[in-house]
Amino acid sequence: MIKAFVVDNDRLRAVDDLLANSETIVWADLLNPTKEEEATIESWLGVAIPTREEMEEIEISSRLYVEDGAYFMTATLPAQTEVDDPLMSPVTFVLAGTRLITVRYHEPKAFKTFPQRAEKVATGCTSGDTILIGLLEAIVDRLADILERAGRDIEAISRDIFEARSTKVSKRNRDFQELLKAIGRKEDIASSIRDSLISLQRLAGFFAHASTRTKMSKDTKARIKTLSRDVLSLADHATFLSQKISFLLDATLGMISIEQNAIIKIFSVAAVIFLPPTLVASIYGMNFDVIPELKWEWGYPFAIAMMVLSAILPFWYFRRRGWL
Repeated sequence: MIKAFVVDNDRLRAVDDLLANSETIVWADLLNPTKEEEATIESWLGVAIPTREEMEEIEISSRLYVEDGAYFMTATLPAQTEVDDPLMSPVTFVLAGTRLITVRYHEPKAFKTFPQRAEKVATGCTSGDTILIGLLEAIVDRLADILERAGRDIEAISRDIFEARSTKVSKRNRDFQELLKAIGRKEDIASSIRDSLISLQRLAGFFAHASTRTKMSKDTKARIKTLSRDVLSLADHATFLSQKISFLLDATLGMISIEQNAIIKIFSVAAVIFLPPTLVASIYGMNFDVIPELKWEWGYPFAIAMMVLSAILPFWYFRRRGWL
């Protein structure tokens, strides 16, 4: 599918027929393009559109290059960011003169919100480079929102880990299982956003270099520098979140070890407490003919009292030493 836009009173306006408006179109957005649509864009623009396989290559030379006077820039962007498992896929931006062509195979939210805003408000997007700047700014704003939401979720996980717990052992174990799953999901989204920001950081650097070789305005160049600083700051924040997630993972594993040690401690103390009564019962359970208390009238109550006392004394001693 091809979405084409022209400039109308400093606003973007979508048009249906690409060929009929070929002279005035400033942005063509290709979503899951067919071979015929790619051929149409190539004949109109005069440059080759990269295939999906070429877009997914990770070499810098395959993602950022100049060909036939057009600048090709590919970045990895997330879609379906409302969930903790976003869809990551490359998006290629082709800047050819005053025209911008975007090629994508998924739907990042910025590609929906930016055209809607540019159609209603005069954003100054009158050429391919200014449209690209505005689109990248919308993408960065979206990534910032995702990181902010992830940060709030990580704070909630931190409170769950370090809050005082008075629940039963089995319930605590279930809580830790859910915490580990939540930590894993947040690490996935943080690492995905960080990869996207790194690709955008490289793209912004290449775009800034391209601006020195083309006739871009000073305002556009200043916006590119601001964009680069924003991407760098978000990348640092994503790194911070990844480090905090690693700390929370270590803390959770430590809490699990403490819980396991407490359980083992209970069994160990129980074994020590019941060992003396077991010894007393074993002695008086022997089947020898000559046992001093065998014919004693108070032998049975005496043995019971000995077993109870031998259980109470170790328990009292452990409580006094603070081991329980």
